[in-house]
Amino acid sequence: MSNTPLKARKVSFSWEGTPMHWVPGDPFATHTMNVLHLLLPAGERWFVHVYKQVLPLIRDDRLREDVIGFIGQEAMHSQAHDEVLPHLKELGLDPTPYTAQIDWFFEKLLGDRTPPLLNAWVVPPSPGRARRWWLMERVALIAAIEHYTAFLGDWILNADELDRRRADPTMLDLMRWHGAEEVEHRSVAFDLFMHVDGSYRRRVRTWATAFSALVFLWQRGARFFMENDPTLVDGKASFKDFYVCGRRGTLPATGDMLKSIPRYLSRAYHPSQDGCTEQALAYLATSPAALAAEKAEKGAA
Repeated sequence: MSNTPLKARKVSFSWEGTPMHWVPGDPFATHTMNVLHLLLPAGERWFVHVYKQVLPLIRDDRLREDVIGFIGQEAMHSQAHDEVLPHLKELGLDPTPYTAQIDWFFEKLLGDRTPPLLNAWVVPPSPGRARRWWLMERVALIAAIEHYTAFLGDWILNADELDRRRADPTMLDLMRWHGAEEVEHRSVAFDLFMHVDGSYRRRVRTWATAFSALVFLWQRGARFFMENDPTLVDGKASFKDFYVCGRRGTLPATGDMLKSIPRYLSRAYHPSQDGCTEQALAYLATSPAALAAEKAEKGAA
């Protein structure tokens, strides 16, 4: 990890020229990546909400600074992806039915109130202990999810096939700016979990929950987009499509994703073992959106 403090880059994007299928000739790869615009606004708002509750429990000053920087970056990610949704609606693909479900998932199911089934099954009887238990579960869930966002960030930074296929430069910059920041802060969520709890059993349990939820929500999102894309006559999505795109290089390879599982479950795991901070920072130093944000910040100073 770099010693450079994490900071939120206040980027903005203009979507007027971005087509429906921003990976030319590949609607499935396009819409599989478009699922990020559905999941991340609510998901990263949830990250921020949970981490604000954890801040008082942090006893390490450097980690607290990293968490505050993480919160700023995640809030900016949420906003940037949220701003894509009106553009998709203008193109004839209304994401509202799906985003309403995602909002419920993060705000209600994973909200501050412990789910009744868990409350009756494993939560300690004391209300105070129950609240702490549920907070630690969510901190561990975020660590597991961040393992995959960092994996995806590393992949998009190295997805040369998208350049060869002339993917829309604005959308590619959004994805790579976001991916670079995920690689940049890839250790924060895990370090925070280890600092406030660190239970290996909890890490394994919440990994299984996070992985299952991500697979379920992502395939539903891809199917939603493919079925509701007005430019497709019979839009469908399948795991076979995902595997084929992974072989082509327009989506992550299935084998690489599966290999990431035992790495996270290893007792010796640390996120710094994956990805490259220098590569992430090198992209952020050339990203059109990040450069424009830096210029605007200096102009306002």
